[in-house]
Amino acid sequence: MASLEEIRATRLDKLEILKKAGMDPYPNKVPRTFCLEDAKINFSDYEKNKKKVSLAGRIMAIRGQGAILFVVLFDGKDNGKAKFQAVFKKDVIDEKLFRLFTSAVDIGDFISVTGTFFTTERGEQSILVKEWTIAAKSLLPLPEKWHGIQDTDERYRKRYLDILMNQELRELFIKKAKFWDVTREFLKSNGFLEVETPTLEITTGGAEATPFKTHHNDYDLDVYLRISVGELWQKRLMSAGFPKTFEIGRVYRNEGSSPDHTQEFTNMEFYWSFANFEDGMELVREMYIKIAKEVFGATKFTTRGHTFDLANEWNNIDYVQEIKRQVKIDILTASNKEIADKLKSLKVAYEGTSKERLVDTLWKYCRKNISGPAFLINHPVLVAPLSKKIFGTETTQMFQPIIAGSEIGRGYSELNDPIDQRKRFDEQKKLIDAGDTEAMMLDDEFVEMLEYGMPPTCGFGFGERFFAFLADKSLRELQMFPLMRPKGK
Repeated sequence: MASLEEIRATRLDKLEILKKAGMDPYPNKVPRTFCLEDAKINFSDYEKNKKKVSLAGRIMAIRGQGAILFVVLFDGKDNGKAKFQAVFKKDVIDEKLFRLFTSAVDIGDFISVTGTFFTTERGEQSILVKEWTIAAKSLLPLPEKWHGIQDTDERYRKRYLDILMNQELRELFIKKAKFWDVTREFLKSNGFLEVETPTLEITTGGAEATPFKTHHNDYDLDVYLRISVGELWQKRLMSAGFPKTFEIGRVYRNEGSSPDHTQEFTNMEFYWSFANFEDGMELVREMYIKIAKEVFGATKFTTRGHTFDLANEWNNIDYVQEIKRQVKIDILTASNKEIADKLKSLKVAYEGTSKERLVDTLWKYCRKNISGPAFLINHPVLVAPLSKKIFGTETTQMFQPIIAGSEIGRGYSELNDPIDQRKRFDEQKKLIDAGDTEAMMLDDEFVEMLEYGMPPTCGFGFGERFFAFLADKSLRELQMFPLMRPKGK
């Protein structure tokens, strides 16, 4: 078998053959009457009237020999399903053009063919080629058709080939685009205004995560890439008088990598004035069902070892009571040591010794036993620094959809009490001072906005992780171009 270097050398020779024949291997345009999808739609009319037509695409297969060749063209239309057969007959096409094709063209090349439509004896729609020209000469071979690229690292580095050869993956990315289209359409149809908020921030807010830090040269100022989709900015818009807003955009978190954790991903957040968490739960359930039906054509899914139906009743699960039920500990009264000892007895690894981190780790152990669909409610204040308290308690008006043992989204009756917010920011600052890189930064200007007044508001957000769960794929697999270390490092 020839090496990659030998194949490339041979194709470079073929490149010179094309040039010597007077054919530009990389023209800026080639004849094209239709995309391949439209060629099929217009086939009958053009075949009947023997109209001349030009098609273009990448060669995915060549079969036959001698006086006749069958060439399969592909141009990515019709969700990647559009392929069309071009037939080269030695007694139909100019002999020099036929010889040039056989001597200089390979699978993977892009070509344009001109001729007339006809149906083969096997009933396949085809074009009988009278002329052809190169559109782009490939110097490296495509992966083997039936197996594609097997090495995961290589698949992610050469995603363009992975998508080209893997129809299932191509369709997943098309579904992912539809996932966000349906989300956007749903929110707009419910009166939400789409907005854009800063991605560079002086202080990060809206989530607990380690941010990426960079430097603004003009202002000589360190700034952070946002870790939420403008939560503190959209709340400012509630104060400004916008009744409903949402944003779909990229967020960045400087955290560890795993199949279900990436440093860059897409999230959505909406904010709804004069609404509370119960209003949000009703809207979110409706939105999740609509997304599932329109994108996947189903509401019942099996993923991560769980089966759930989004159309079923969504039960409410109490955060404190569920932990007490599963592991027999009351997190509101237990000491840090008692929670740490419980984690050790359950053989659960944990990082950090703050009560917030210990409680969060214990909950993550419990959640894996819940298939859902359900809403997790009544979170303790220490794990929900931006959520309004339930009056007279140490729990909050926060809610999270639970499916397949994970939280897939997060919402609140947003905290609009400036004095309470200041206290919670102060508690987060103590965590930062103690070395917690994920704690929330103090934002004085946000507190000032709250002192001017923000109406009762429900906020909610979810990300492409929801899509990954419905598709039963890892989040990393569904990144079109995952971040990779440079080769050799």
